[in-house]
Amino acid sequence: MNNELIEQKSWWKKNWKWFIPVSGLLLLICSVFISSEIMGIGTDFAQAYSDTELYKDAIKKVESDQKVKELLGEIEPIDKFAILEGEVNYSNGNQSVNSTLRIQGTKGKAKMDISADRVEGQWVFKKINVRIKNSDNSKQTIEIIRDSKK
Repeated sequence: MNNELIEQKSWWKKNWKWFIPVSGLLLLICSVFISSEIMGIGTDFAQAYSDTELYKDAIKKVESDQKVKELLGEIEPIDKFAILEGEVNYSNGNQSVNSTLRIQGTKGKAKMDISADRVEGQWVFKKINVRIKNSDNSKQTIEIIRDSKK
């Protein structure tokens, strides 16, 4: 019987061959993520969460339309998940926004498209459309505020 001790290799000696390439790849992915537009999308959603007045004012205008009331019923307030599920794009130093999100009424669901500019701290709507998918799979768009550039 031999009483010699077997020397174990350290973690670094065993794993350096895969650790260095994986670390380099992760560093590259992180740097691309931070410098890309993906980071801008996250800041747009964060801005949308803080701009609750934009959506509240848009819902008030949608609720005042008689055709929307007939088709969707009473519109529920916008929840945070509706903003996450939708699309948000801020531009011009967060002074302009284009957004699409779902709205829920007592009679059905729809999508609301918003285009607005911030003027002296208040949102001025350029366009608000409500897109409704009917029970027969036909689609209907109700223009609440028309885009003046058309």
